[in-house]
Amino acid sequence: MERMELVFLIVVLIFSVVLHEVSHGVVAYSLGDPTAKDAGRLTLNPIPHLDPIGSIFLPGFLVLMSMIGGGPGIIIGWAKPVPINPLFFRNPKYDSVKVSLAGPAANIAIALVFGLALRFLPIVSFSPDLVLIFSSIVFLNLLLAVFNLLPIPPLDGSHLLFSFLPDSFSGLRSVLSQYGFFLLLFLLLFFFRAFLAFVDVLFRLLVGN
Repeated sequence: MERMELVFLIVVLIFSVVLHEVSHGVVAYSLGDPTAKDAGRLTLNPIPHLDPIGSIFLPGFLVLMSMIGGGPGIIIGWAKPVPINPLFFRNPKYDSVKVSLAGPAANIAIALVFGLALRFLPIVSFSPDLVLIFSSIVFLNLLLAVFNLLPIPPLDGSHLLFSFLPDSFSGLRSVLSQYGFFLLLFLLLFFFRAFLAFVDVLFRLLVGN
């Protein structure tokens, strides 16, 4: 993968995760929680959302390793979670579900807009540069949406799971909360290629090739 292409992917990744987090905050604010707004997190300016490790160090390290190794490279990262206070919600259980779904839904919406443009607008298909740009945006946003829907803490999918998990499964909740990070690390190390293959299937279904 070329150096400029890697840099472009990092830029797309940063703005995609920023939109993901801002969507959480916007929905929470619409449901009565001003925490994210008061913290200055309802902005598309990426700086307040950047996490030193997830937004800068890790993607930069992966790009460096890709350049050294000459391989295709894997780019992952995250932004600082938007602060949410469920005590402001009228219906904490279902409002929390709405907030959790907002981030992945934003990424899916972005993927749909650029994916359908890639599929149906001739002007896009005639430009190799636009095809590359649109394809990168679609794939990365599908990747973020599907990844964040995994029911493993601290991902959004875990909040959905915990919202509907019966009290009798409190032990499972405790185990996932305690070991979620290690489970995610295990999945990334041993199943990331299978995960990418699944996202690629969704990508091809959307763009039509």
